[in-house]
Amino acid sequence: MNHTSLLKKWLPGLALVLLAFISTPAHARNEPLYFALEVRRDGRLIAQPKLLGEAGRTLRAERRRPGATVADYRLVLTPKGEGDSFQLQVDLSLPEGEGHSQLALLHGQERKLQLGRVPGELEVSLLLMKVDSPEFRALMRLTEPEKTGTVKSVSCSI
Repeated sequence: MNHTSLLKKWLPGLALVLLAFISTPAHARNEPLYFALEVRRDGRLIAQPKLLGEAGRTLRAERRRPGATVADYRLVLTPKGEGDSFQLQVDLSLPEGEGHSQLALLHGQERKLQLGRVPGELEVSLLLMKVDSPEFRALMRLTEPEKTGTVKSVSCSI
């Protein structure tokens, strides 16, 4: 096989890959994202993960107590940027069951998802924010501990 026939064979495929890459805006491909979640089972709060991820990359989180053979929960988030919004796939596994949902979110938007068979059985509240945004920086300042350098009170029991 000579170089010309090889080029004719691979050039259309390469052109399609490059076109797909160029047509996707850079901010949608690699946008750093912040996720704040609350997971409730029958109204009881069971998890509150806060995660950093990236559009176009699957994010996996698991909580397992030391020595436990089964995880308390497994969470898989798959965000994809589409213009100003993000398409998000949410998969949650608990020892008692699992849930799946797909949704679209805007930056700063919070949604409640019902993942159980009946409303309230398995509920997830989800907030998505772009990391490089004024809203995210404001949220982080609100959650920072006071940095005054003074100790207000200390207690100890023996």
